[in-house]
Amino acid sequence: MSTFKSLHILNYRIWFVGALISNIGTWMQRTAQDWLVFAHLTAHDAGAVGITMALQLGPQLFLAPVAGLVADRFNRKRLLVLTQSAMALLSAGLGILVITGTAQLWHVYAFALLLGVVSALDAPVRQTFVSELVQDDYLPNAVALNSASFNVARMIGPAVAGVLTAVVGPGWVFLINTLTFAALLLSLAKIPAASLRRLPRAAAGKGRIREGLRYVRYRPDLVVVLVAIFIVGTLGLNFALFIAAMVGTEFGLDAGAFGLMNSIMAIGSVAGALLSAGRGTPRLRVIFAAAGAFGVTSGIAALAPNYFWYGVALVPVGLFAITMMTSANGYVQTTTDPVMRGRVMALYMAIFMGGTPIGAPFVGWVANIAGPRWSMGVAAVAGLLAALIGLLWIIRAKQLRLHFNRRARGLRYFRVASRATAIGAGGSGAGAAGVGPGAQPENLPGNDDGAAPARGRDDAVGR
Repeated sequence: MSTFKSLHILNYRIWFVGALISNIGTWMQRTAQDWLVFAHLTAHDAGAVGITMALQLGPQLFLAPVAGLVADRFNRKRLLVLTQSAMALLSAGLGILVITGTAQLWHVYAFALLLGVVSALDAPVRQTFVSELVQDDYLPNAVALNSASFNVARMIGPAVAGVLTAVVGPGWVFLINTLTFAALLLSLAKIPAASLRRLPRAAAGKGRIREGLRYVRYRPDLVVVLVAIFIVGTLGLNFALFIAAMVGTEFGLDAGAFGLMNSIMAIGSVAGALLSAGRGTPRLRVIFAAAGAFGVTSGIAALAPNYFWYGVALVPVGLFAITMMTSANGYVQTTTDPVMRGRVMALYMAIFMGGTPIGAPFVGWVANIAGPRWSMGVAAVAGLLAALIGLLWIIRAKQLRLHFNRRARGLRYFRVASRATAIGAGGSGAGAAGVGPGAQPENLPGNDDGAAPARGRDDAVGR
């Protein structure tokens, strides 16, 4: 499968270019905003950075049900024009305050909250708009390329922001970000409405939000993915806080070093996104394996002796973090019924982005009290815990058991087999176990007596 096959589609190519430019500006603003709080408005207070992140990402938790229903009900292209225009105005307002020297910490908090509200409405619309640009069989590739775009921007934006913040100050970075929103608005204007795919819309009426939540409840595969995303998103993806604390406190360096470290980490993130784009159909085992690898590499980064080795360690951290998130995003989108996609993706974004406000103040407190290395240790534990939960669910859903071959050596000592196979080999007990050689595991997606839609894949667990 071609890694870049979705770029052969004109509408997606137009969207991709505009989104890339806008994402670069967004990462420039995020980097400048974090450094403004950390180094200009406070005396290297990681807790204040955590509060800023909480205010900007918190609305995802509270507005997700409404935002998802809006994405399923209304014209997504028009909604994107409104949300992108609003974010451009907010970026300009904060930039003017900083340039005129009147910005205070509470101003940044207020603008972060307002940006968070608009972003909460924008996120599910932006995520699901891609399904109007490409066919379903292209969707996993398009989702992965979106992630690659986001992380290429994450590589370029912080580096540019670090230089500009040091040379002209963070206020000008905010104003430049205002201009980058024009690129995405121009891309939207270039995509004819008649050329977009016509997908089912949610009908008007009461109970539509509950309908989306009920849909997820009867999809245990989605539930376990969302649980894993919540754990890692809450405690493991506070990268701005981790890097600011490590660079500023542990290594005693400046804004340029902070921006460069964000860009170094993005190298791994881009690699993870491109690998996901070329992989094809998202699989649960990839999601949970990447979570475990993220936990291990985060632990290694926490032990880095200096700035150089910290940068080296962050490359695989970024790779496995984005592999997990891109695979999870693709899995959720491609296995969800189109009429439910906005509401399910809103819940996904609420858990992914909204979990950070819960964890960011805690992780910032750990960095202040115990040191930055311990805060990265929290990320390591989060990744390993998510992997363990996923592994246990797969074992239960696939009716697997771990067997030991005492005559074998090395890894061949262990063997994983279905319980049905193990029972059948013993010649008895199938009836007692409730699973015969030809039976399907009752907890696999799609086997809940019709509760899960046809788009839920029975084979997605074990491949």
